[in-house]
Amino acid sequence: MTKIYSARWVLPVISEPVEGGAVAVEGARVEGVGARAELTERFPSAEVLDLGEAAILPGFVNCHTHLELTAMRGFLEAEEGNFFAWLRKVTVARRERMTPEDLYVSAAWGAVEAARAGVTCVGDASDAGATTMRALNEVGLRGVVFQEAFGPDEREARQQFEKAREKTAMLRGGETRLVALGLSPHSPYTVSPPLLEMLARLARDERLPLMMHAAESEAEQLLMLYGSGPFAESFAARGFAFRSPGVSTVRHLSQTGILSARPLLAHCVRVDDEDIRLIKEHGASVAHCPKSNAKLGHGRAPLSALLRAGVAVGLGSDSVASNNTCDLMEEARFAVLASRAVGDTLEGGRMLGPAEALHMMTRGGAHALRLEHQTGALAEGLEADLVAARLDAAHQLPIYDPAAALVFASSGCDVLLTVVAGREVFRDGRVTTVDEGELRARVRDAARRLAGG
Repeated sequence: MTKIYSARWVLPVISEPVEGGAVAVEGARVEGVGARAELTERFPSAEVLDLGEAAILPGFVNCHTHLELTAMRGFLEAEEGNFFAWLRKVTVARRERMTPEDLYVSAAWGAVEAARAGVTCVGDASDAGATTMRALNEVGLRGVVFQEAFGPDEREARQQFEKAREKTAMLRGGETRLVALGLSPHSPYTVSPPLLEMLARLARDERLPLMMHAAESEAEQLLMLYGSGPFAESFAARGFAFRSPGVSTVRHLSQTGILSARPLLAHCVRVDDEDIRLIKEHGASVAHCPKSNAKLGHGRAPLSALLRAGVAVGLGSDSVASNNTCDLMEEARFAVLASRAVGDTLEGGRMLGPAEALHMMTRGGAHALRLEHQTGALAEGLEADLVAARLDAAHQLPIYDPAAALVFASSGCDVLLTVVAGREVFRDGRVTTVDEGELRARVRDAARRLAGG
């Protein structure tokens, strides 16, 4: 049966806004986008849901998350001035204090938060890939779960590669229509050069989407360029064999074959013009995580330069252990304001605005995850991933431009409805697919174990 969602505004992203617009959905797909009168005439027997003073737009794409770390929201505040200490505490706490069931509950609660904020699709980096795939499927979100691989010691490269290959082969059986598997060599400081080369070949041979943290911090830059800094000191103390490449992270990824797999690169804070050229030349994409980058003191990625170069850029919240929310409207606002604050401009001297922000939240994120043929816009034939956000709250009125109101005056709390592949996963103030009360109690239990461990 066809269902029509109508509202004061429809913002398809790839075409002009429609006042008094509507979206027709049949099964999992969009069957029409346009004026309400036109669609109700075209589909006379359709059920109509009028959302009133609201905007309907494509579902938000959060292209870099760590949902399994949701239980660590606020857990690491004391370490945020020292990225190495922060990372070490995350790793130890996850491995020693969180059970497999804790990780599932954490990922599921993160998926619930995402659905409530209008996120319909995530690119999730996970050490427990099967757990996150289960959570996404049960909550009903679309996503690519990038199974992480580690191994900084070159002498263990073959052993770590076999472990990664076995794990990805096993996880392939857990893929569904909505949730796909990817591969994530975690970062250039946790994966040795020979292991990077092997994982790049595996991704190409198996046609696995690839994601990697890249050019994120000063500590990483010191290791890559000079073989110094906290990562190098830790490797030496632990007896690891790790050769510094003596070049930037992005050049290193080009030399090891990672860029040839067209990866999604998270962060890219410390990149120069040549790095950006290489990213674009190889068809790689970037997950821009401005709030996490700022909160951990890493700096600001050159967003305007990436966009001017034609790089596919989506927004990522990163984990809520470093953000502390999964809210793409807030992320987009922060991205635009941070860019404007330092005078970054697009071609012709124009500052980033609502149009670029909405694109990164939706179509840009879909491009970054190579899912643009499925989601990221409202158009006939695409999957029916959509979100409706109110536009009549005290903090929003009056409204002259719905896009500007969404980007500069709204947040995930204004979301009224989240639909994934035609299925309403959030409506009337509740997630419809899981028992939120039970999950809330379980995530609190997991937090108590974290705090008391």
